[in-house]
Amino acid sequence: MYIVNSYFLAVVLCFVTMLCWGSWANTQKLAQKSWRFELFYWDYVIGILLMSVLFSFTLGSTGELGRGFLEDISQAEMSNIGSALLGGIIFNAANILIAAAIAIAGMSVAFPVGIGIALVLGVLVNYMANPQGNAMWLFAGVIVITLAIVLDAVAYKKKSAQSQKVPTKGIVLSVVGGVMMALFYRFVASSMVTNFETPEAGLLTPYTAVFIFSVGILISNFVFNTILMKKPFEGTPVTYSQYFAGSLKEHFTGILGGMIWCVGMTFSIIAAGKAGFAISYGLGQGATLVAALWGVFIWKEFKGSKGTTGLLATMFILFFVGIGMLIYAGL
Repeated sequence: MYIVNSYFLAVVLCFVTMLCWGSWANTQKLAQKSWRFELFYWDYVIGILLMSVLFSFTLGSTGELGRGFLEDISQAEMSNIGSALLGGIIFNAANILIAAAIAIAGMSVAFPVGIGIALVLGVLVNYMANPQGNAMWLFAGVIVITLAIVLDAVAYKKKSAQSQKVPTKGIVLSVVGGVMMALFYRFVASSMVTNFETPEAGLLTPYTAVFIFSVGILISNFVFNTILMKKPFEGTPVTYSQYFAGSLKEHFTGILGGMIWCVGMTFSIIAAGKAGFAISYGLGQGATLVAALWGVFIWKEFKGSKGTTGLLATMFILFFVGIGMLIYAGL
């Protein structure tokens, strides 16, 4: 299987993860003009699974080191498969909440709040389980990024006060989804080998772990998203007949979103071999910055809001500084 062989390359892949995780929601924004997010989400999940299969039979099955995908999945212990599945289930519940928050409160709010919380708690959880990297710089970076999240919340409060519309439901969904999002990565990581080049028996290699994780998302979606279709956070219930009546463009948009997210997840997992799970996860969740940039400059979610420019500019600076600290922590 393909293995990352340097810290520099691991950081590059983490930046790709950041771009992917911060950009996939644009497909939801594009689709929501004519396509409810509950329907979009089915295609998004399918896209994640399809991309994980593609990686498994390409990068996960080439090279001389490690174990190939088919060999790896055939020797995996059920406890480790179960851990990766559970990671997918937890992620799916969290992501549905955050996706709903995006639809209600917008990208520049749902991502900084939800994914920001996930970043802070996720780094703590993953570092305690696998203490790799300089703790002082790692946690200093987390603190700086937390300050950036607070500034984003202040900017949004100003925006909400001016529009006289405060979508409390969107903020609550972001917070709950963020806490759950902080936990999923650790279950996937705990199912994996510690040495990618000479993998231990019974554990999963990165590509197999991502595939099993994706299966967990799909299986749980039959429960979570079916409930959401019947009892949506906003709007009237939707049906499966509406999903199958969707256009090819609508379905493709969701699948593309899922594939983009899965590229980020796969790169984050394989980068962890050199960067460590805490740093790899933390850098990937710098997606908050990417999503905020999309929300502010492309979707114009703060257009016309007075007194927010300085707050947003400071937020972006703090995010860059915090991400730099996370990178330095692994040197």
